Amino acid sequence: NVLNGGSHAGGALALQEFMIAPTGAPSFSEALRMGSEVYHHLKSLTKKRYGSSAGNVGDEGGVAPNIQTAEEALDLIVDSIKLAGHEGKIKIGLDCASSEFFKDGKYDLDFKNPESDPSKWLSGPELADMYHNLMKKYPIVSIEDPFAEDDWEAWSHFFKTAGIQIVADDLTVTNPARIATAIEKKAADALLLKVNQIGSLTESIKAAQDSFAAGWGCMVSHRSGETEDTFIADLVVGLRSGQIKTGAPARSERLAKLNQILRIEEELGDKAVYAGENFHHGFQL
Repeated sequence: NVLNGGSHAGGALALQEFMIAPTGAPSFSEALRMGSEVYHHLKSLTKKRYGSSAGNVGDEGGVAPNIQTAEEALDLIVDSIKLAGHEGKIKIGLDCASSEFFKDGKYDLDFKNPESDPSKWLSGPELADMYHNLMKKYPIVSIEDPFAEDDWEAWSHFFKTAGIQIVADDLTVTNPARIATAIEKKAADALLLKVNQIGSLTESIKAAQDSFAAGWGCMVSHRSGETEDTFIADLVVGLRSGQIKTGAPARSERLAKLNQILRIEEELGDKAVYAGENFHHGFQL
């Protein structure tokens, strides 16, 4: 997670998280190195373009410039990937957290503005068109919560045409009943797994297993309010899910998880497998 917006940052940007995925790395340690290099280039580039305060960070440690559009954020990230020399090896993921800006059946990308113009709010199909345009222009491989948590029709329609990983977080809230509904409605193909959201490790493992059985991916996730506890690093390895979302390579409560995975990879030695481009089906490796 390298750039923050939405409710997790103070700027005008509606979408909540912009993430990078070093799918072209041969190992986790190399992936972390690549991600860190991009992050530091991004911080410098953001300050250069938007002023020194633009380097301030959001809840997950990503930079939080006062920008308005997803294109501005994605241009910053793509340019930073190029500056770091990793073009083609790093893909992009989004967490739109669309429930945050869903109002009266429409999506308000200017929701932080108290004088937002309702005539500019987008319908579900219009928001889907925006995502498709972003996917054509940028190397996006995963989108989380593209629509509001109860806008099932928009989810199902978008999933049919997206051609990338669609992650359910607010849609499923790690709840077995909602996961089953999402599978039945073909609304997504990956679960965001938050252990403290469902309440027990047993239920979390069951949720992951149900997802795998349906051919879904599973992304183990931190929370925006975190501690230095490293358990989810062990969990993502134990589940073999291939995906973890744990913030930027900054702030100790985020780095603790990344450092734990480094230790696990070192301990496993040549038995360690980095999912890379197979992140969606890491459990099959």
